[in-house]
Amino acid sequence: MKQTRKLERIVRGFSNHRRIEILDLLERKPELSLFEISRELNVNFKTASEHARRLAIAGLVLKRYEGNSVRHCLSPLGKSILKFLRILE
Repeated sequence: MKQTRKLERIVRGFSNHRRIEILDLLERKPELSLFEISRELNVNFKTASEHARRLAIAGLVLKRYEGNSVRHCLSPLGKSILKFLRILE
């Protein structure tokens, strides 16, 4: 994949305020399920699910399957992006 397309995929992955909130939440509280993410951010479960899916596609969030639930945590790239975003604040 061309480098510019890879960068585009990453930027699109975090280019939403809810996704940035999820990144921030997972930094503070790693290993959350979608139910926990939706409850913490007070958003609809389907909304949280779609945003987590997009973060995972971009490589910013890792999923770990645990029985019937899926736990989410930041990938190393996700941690770097969060640091980058804090510089922009």
